[in-house]
Amino acid sequence: MIGVSTEPGSLLYLAYIVGFGAAATACFVSVGRARLIEDPDTRRGLVWLLLTSGSWAVFQTAYLVLPSPQLREVAYVFGLIVGLATVGPWLYFCSAYTGRSLHRSPTIQRGAVVVFLAISLVKLTNPVHGLYFTATVATEPFPHLAIQNGVLHWVVLGLAYALSTVGYFMLLELFWQVGHDARPLGVLVTLTALPVLPDLVGVLRPQLPEITYEPIGVALFAVGLLFLYLDDFQVIQFTEGRDDPVIMLDDDNRVREYNAPAKELFPDLETDVPIDDVVPNVTSRVSGTADGVLQVERAGGLRYYQLTSNPFTTDRSRLGRAVTLTDITDREKHRSELERQNDRLEKFAQTVSHDLRNPLNVAMGRLNIVRERTDNEHLESVASAHTRMERLINDLLSLARQGQPITETEPVHLSAVARDCWEVVATADAELVVEGDLSFEADPDRTEQLIENLFRNAVEHGSTSNLTQSDDAIDHGGDGVIRVGPLDGGHGFYVADDGPGIPEAERDQVFEYGYSTATDGTGFGLAIVAEIADAHGWDVGVVPSEAGGARFEITVR
Repeated sequence: MIGVSTEPGSLLYLAYIVGFGAAATACFVSVGRARLIEDPDTRRGLVWLLLTSGSWAVFQTAYLVLPSPQLREVAYVFGLIVGLATVGPWLYFCSAYTGRSLHRSPTIQRGAVVVFLAISLVKLTNPVHGLYFTATVATEPFPHLAIQNGVLHWVVLGLAYALSTVGYFMLLELFWQVGHDARPLGVLVTLTALPVLPDLVGVLRPQLPEITYEPIGVALFAVGLLFLYLDDFQVIQFTEGRDDPVIMLDDDNRVREYNAPAKELFPDLETDVPIDDVVPNVTSRVSGTADGVLQVERAGGLRYYQLTSNPFTTDRSRLGRAVTLTDITDREKHRSELERQNDRLEKFAQTVSHDLRNPLNVAMGRLNIVRERTDNEHLESVASAHTRMERLINDLLSLARQGQPITETEPVHLSAVARDCWEVVATADAELVVEGDLSFEADPDRTEQLIENLFRNAVEHGSTSNLTQSDDAIDHGGDGVIRVGPLDGGHGFYVADDGPGIPEAERDQVFEYGYSTATDGTGFGLAIVAEIADAHGWDVGVVPSEAGGARFEITVR
């Protein structure tokens, strides 16, 4: 092994060993930090870039310190092979980081392996053809194995840098898309390219030995990329590739980063400024102190965006939060239109109800006077018609109200609400059997209306079959049984009867307005059930019951 003295050449030699050794150490130590990267492909690419870069620096150190020229040449050749291998992880990282799928392509992977093996074979057979480099023992500026690079070296070096440039362009394109400052990347690229200069100088001047300096540049790039990645770079990766506008805020609610859709939506958006200076009241909306819907005036008209905020962390430390703006304009317009329609419908129903109730009350009053004085069977038919008209008016009002959107819900217990509803419905001699319980979020009043209407439908259309009363039954005489219970899996409930059932061809019609098979039915009862279910976001359907009747199933979402 070559000794080290205080001569200038020995000091330079020591500097080379320390430089390559430090590069290797920095790469290997940084692997642990790189393993904290959340995205698996990005993590895999950067970890392997660090490992190959560190190994290249190790072989270069061995090339300097091994005792014989033959061993140094072997170390140099293997260093060249590992150095070439750094291009693969670098491109893998760039593809994964920028959201591409090139690194997953089997064709590209096989092609890369073939090219790598072919070039490695050229390097390993250099003692035969001597076209890649020649090595001679030199004594200046310190004893070393001087490398004179051949034409194949410069061809492969040019290919390696060309491929590496593809990765740089991937990153630059990403930075441009999100409007990020690309200067840190430019600094790292410069560090990577700098070793080419001493390579060229070493050919022209004897003051520098003719060796490969790229391991130091690649190591500096890989380590610098890692430490930038875990902060700024990961923020960029989070905002890139999303159609929705995304704005990254720090803990002081200042803009940290944003993507292209956010910049298009808010042209005045800039980094390191308070978000409320650019988009007023964002912080109050994402914190829950105000409505989470943001209105933005655009060229095509007013747009509505739902704001959602999520903490953003890297390397186990909190960096701020990501605010995503989801365009809900169509939903808001539809909701507003529904509200207007419901308001118009309710006003219409109230007007019609008022205009009908007044003459109906007069007719009913006059009829009662006549019935007190005269006993005529035709008067009973008139009274029945009046009763039917009153039910129609009540159902019309109920239909107008029950379809309005649900704004507030609370836990509802099926067994309790079913028994409460049973007590207020005219159930004749039927009985109720509760077959289990279920808790779900709903509007209690509208849920009671839904179940009451299903009970009335079952009673009006049910049979008078005598079934054995269970322990859970509420006795109303024993004629006909109506069963209530949760659906399998607990995702809803059913109301089933033992009546004649509903023909399959008519099951889609029973929820339509005006459909009824009862002579005195209004045809609104099941339509109201459908309106209430739809207002909750539920599904309602009808199938045969186990007893042969109808079973209405309400799926709670």
